[in-house]
Amino acid sequence: MEQQRGTWPGVVDPEVLKDTVVAASHRLADAAKVGAWDTVLHQLTSSHAVGANQWRIGGSSWFSPLHQAAWLGAPVGVVDRLVELGAWRSLRTADGARPVDLARDRGHAHLVDALATSEVTASLRRRHDAWDSHLDALVAERTDGLPPVAYRPVATEVAALEPLDSLWFPYPGMYGGFSLSLHRNRLVVESWCRVAGGSGQAHVITSGGCVLVEEGFV
Repeated sequence: MEQQRGTWPGVVDPEVLKDTVVAASHRLADAAKVGAWDTVLHQLTSSHAVGANQWRIGGSSWFSPLHQAAWLGAPVGVVDRLVELGAWRSLRTADGARPVDLARDRGHAHLVDALATSEVTASLRRRHDAWDSHLDALVAERTDGLPPVAYRPVATEVAALEPLDSLWFPYPGMYGGFSLSLHRNRLVVESWCRVAGGSGQAHVITSGGCVLVEEGFV
């Protein structure tokens, strides 16, 4: 079975990204905001596409195309196609809303089943919040000394709830980044710089902390 690897589009500072990527994010957001679904789907399958979970780089709402589809009450077929293209049902906006939350709030009952994702209990919420905190501290530690980059911290909830083998966060200036995967309800984070021999480190994150378990493999 082909492995499913997602990419976290976390960088929010347009100054450290290619102009073509920033422009593509704006075109995608513009089309999704007005419900131009044929245009959205064409952009997501073009040779210069940004990912299906991309929000407007430089924007503040962090609405992906799937959030806009939920907000506008798009046809179920559009939602299904976005999910096929890799859109995450568990991705939250800056205000913490998932697509299914937006569909419910806006009265688009026809989308609730298509957007359904695992409900997060209070216990899971605490776990994911702890993972988020430990991971953010690890990213800060591993990128210390690099030029500062404005980014949206990786939502470990996505790594836990989506059918992904791994979630990749490429960090600008690092020439590498962070790969997240789950093993026995623990978050395993591998990080490296491709141009620095011996830079690979593997950490295991639990609710209680972050532990280095291997290094030097890259």
